[in-house]
Amino acid sequence: MIDFIVWIILGFVAGYLAKLIMPGPDSGGFILTTILGIVGAFVGGFIGRQFFGSGANINDGGFSFIGIVFAVIGAIAVLAIYRLVTGRSVRA
Repeated sequence: MIDFIVWIILGFVAGYLAKLIMPGPDSGGFILTTILGIVGAFVGGFIGRQFFGSGANINDGGFSFIGIVFAVIGAIAVLAIYRLVTGRSVRA
């Protein structure tokens, strides 16, 4: 249960940071930010594991600075894909 809560918090933070880095006219609010952030954290964790081993992977339950960086990078990628799919501009 604690892991689930931590993932929600991390997802929100990653999604929020992604939207700060890549602002735009998204109207999803808290729930969409959290969902995009959680999906982005998984994507970033996968990328981190593939290129840098498990030390960069937050999916293993070990939180590190580089893992959080990859979570935010993943959230940015997921946000860009979301905007492309929904027809919103990727640029601010």
